[in-house]
Amino acid sequence: MALPLVAVLILNAGAFEVGLLSALQSAAFLMIGLPAGVWVDRMRRRRVMVTADLVRGALLASVPIAHVLGLLSIGMLLAVALLAGVAQVFNDVADQTYLPELVGKEQLSSGNSKLEFVRSGGALAGPSLGGALAQVLGAPLAVLATALTSLASALALRSIRSRDRPPAAPRERAGMGRDIREGFAFVWQDRVLRPIMVTTMGTNLCLSAVISLSVLFLADVVRLPPGLIGVLLMSGAVGGLLGGLTGAWLFRRYGTARVTWLSLAVTSPFGLLLPMTQADWRVSFFALTSIALSWGAILYNVGQVTYRQSVAPDGMLGRVNATVRFVVWSTMPLGALLGGIVAQQIGVREALWVFLGGRVLSFVPLLFSPLVRLRDFSQARTRP
Repeated sequence: MALPLVAVLILNAGAFEVGLLSALQSAAFLMIGLPAGVWVDRMRRRRVMVTADLVRGALLASVPIAHVLGLLSIGMLLAVALLAGVAQVFNDVADQTYLPELVGKEQLSSGNSKLEFVRSGGALAGPSLGGALAQVLGAPLAVLATALTSLASALALRSIRSRDRPPAAPRERAGMGRDIREGFAFVWQDRVLRPIMVTTMGTNLCLSAVISLSVLFLADVVRLPPGLIGVLLMSGAVGGLLGGLTGAWLFRRYGTARVTWLSLAVTSPFGLLLPMTQADWRVSFFALTSIALSWGAILYNVGQVTYRQSVAPDGMLGRVNATVRFVVWSTMPLGALLGGIVAQQIGVREALWVFLGGRVLSFVPLLFSPLVRLRDFSQARTRP
């Protein structure tokens, strides 16, 4: 929220610059995600997370300092966005790799559910808080507040009392390329990870297209006021909160493997309500869709991340996490691009029907996986 506001309000950036600013933050994972997985496997995970927080905080703090000194430019903002995105890549890979070390594999589904609950709360409060800070303090000081949250994160991580274990001793120091290939091979040969990865790729492609068209759909097609649009766009975070809140109980009650695939199968059809949104009581269709899909996505993500953390050897978990995220995120820019192309050809509402129909079918690869015959991941014997 903060960096685009600085670009628009301080530097008078246009649509292209703002879009490039957002793209650079997500492009970092495609640029460095796979090597980051190798490096995380070779380092202490909590130390990586603390360092990433401090680097990100320093980068963000440079923006208000440069503004005061009269040195701020759009080029500097783009560089900060890219480098902060790189720091976030290391943080994210180390985060998912560190959790099994911290809570133990028997508590993974509960731990992941709690983390998703907190993240969803941040997603719900973050944009409105960022906008309020920018209005009260000004956009550059809002960036400074964001930098301070990175410092607070580093301090919170340092307060963890459990020992930050050293990485597993490697059999031999292999090259970067060989380590990356080992991560890919492990993911592809696993009979559960492979369909999960294919399903997530399809889901991300379709949802990226829908998200890229949502503001245009609500503003130009449904013709809703900006305030209501903002409320509707934040409704998905409510589903995230529900997923984090109910996840641990559902996994205990019905089984980790069963809930993972059923969460998509049950909630995906709600997506077909969204294209029927109108500027009357049917405006609720958008909110209902967002809540249902987000709830299902959180349960699915908790389940599939828990499986990765359970099945991957400690010395390979960083590479496995980085490989899966690299592959499944690669379809997101393509989905956003396809959304615009298809909408221009057949119309926005019609394009939403296409991509949300695809979202309904995205869970089909899971039906051909061992998941449908299992209650819990502990029953899986997936290696060929």
